[in-house]
Amino acid sequence: MFSVSHWIAISLVACFCVILFGLRRAIRSNPGLKQSIRLLLVAVLLFSEGGLQLWYITQEVWEKGNSLPLELCGITLLLSIVMLLTRSRLLYAFLYFAGIGGAFIALLTPNLVYPFPHFRFLLFFTAHGGIILASLYMTWIEGYKPTWKSLFFTMLCLNIVAAAVYAADRILGANYMFLAHKPGTFSVLDYFGPYPYYLLVEEVFAFVVFLLMYLVFFWFPQRLNARKSGREHTL
Repeated sequence: MFSVSHWIAISLVACFCVILFGLRRAIRSNPGLKQSIRLLLVAVLLFSEGGLQLWYITQEVWEKGNSLPLELCGITLLLSIVMLLTRSRLLYAFLYFAGIGGAFIALLTPNLVYPFPHFRFLLFFTAHGGIILASLYMTWIEGYKPTWKSLFFTMLCLNIVAAAVYAADRILGANYMFLAHKPGTFSVLDYFGPYPYYLLVEEVFAFVVFLLMYLVFFWFPQRLNARKSGREHTL
């Protein structure tokens, strides 16, 4: 973590986000380009999960306890594919917060033991970058926006997902979503106390991150634009 290759990978993801934002008007005005980018994101996400599963199988390391897409980012990756294909507003309401927030934290503190240029390293950053870009595409290109309701909807869905994954963990003897214990590599969970208290702190942390994502990028800009419009109207 925070090696040169890690910083380069994060920077590349950030560059793609900046490029998407910078070209948002051109993409919106070109239906063919718009569809191509949407399908490209679908292909990138499919390749990421398909490539990971293929690697598990070819390396003969596939195990039900750690190879299923039951981590939060694995779940949001699959849901992002469905969202892009269906343009589902319901999935967007969940993925703007859980997808971007979860993938962003994962990019900063990757639970990864394979260094660059290992295939797993490349897949990890491609997958998490793709999750972020999928929701940003729906925001900047399709014009979707989160609301206060979607923030609380996301928290409710996360708890439902966690309960289902916890049940799967018990059945499989696994630790998906780190619901049984912390990961072996460094993560933000190391600051949240021992098990099971870190699960409660994690929930508060998630809510604060999601709240900031809404306030900084939507609520405050909307208030500023409303005040600006009011002043112009008065003048």
